[in-house]
Amino acid sequence: MKNDTTYIFQLAEQLQQGKTILYPTDTIYGIGCDATNEAAVDKIFAIKNRPKEKSLIVLVDSIAMLQKYVAVNDQIIELINSFELPTTLIYQNPKGIAKNAINHDNTIAIRIVKHQFCQDVIQQLNKPIISTSANISGEKNPVYFDEISLDIKNKIDVLVAADYDTSVYKFPSKLIKIKTDNTIEYLR
Repeated sequence: MKNDTTYIFQLAEQLQQGKTILYPTDTIYGIGCDATNEAAVDKIFAIKNRPKEKSLIVLVDSIAMLQKYVAVNDQIIELINSFELPTTLIYQNPKGIAKNAINHDNTIAIRIVKHQFCQDVIQQLNKPIISTSANISGEKNPVYFDEISLDIKNKIDVLVAADYDTSVYKFPSKLIKIKTDNTIEYLR
């Protein structure tokens, strides 16, 4: 494994330049980019052959970063702090995220990631990153690096070493929608 600090710094620089990455998360392998860069987000849709109507997940490293992009009240913070498993929340009216990453109904799915490698990259970049499964849209989600198709691997700018895959969860995150009246709906 490379020097972690140097590797994280270099990876954040590449993300800043609009590059795409294939990387392990707290759930399954993901394809990502700087979530504030529209051109990079467009690359993600092209790599996955994903319809632009299907929104993407965004990863942040903390509640403080989350609050830069969506309104979060104390009730939602309490809910987030209660999660034991990786859980993605769908928020209303995001700001500062690439427009093409935001759903047509002006919502965005965001997860506070609990994976040290991802947290380190996000902290170094000082921006959220996109996270979508490392597959062609509609195909099976790859759990391990070896399950990712060569077609996907060949389209990505930077492949993160499998050495950084320390996730104990090998399934997509739970998904909860926060409605405009602040009630919640469990989607998966």
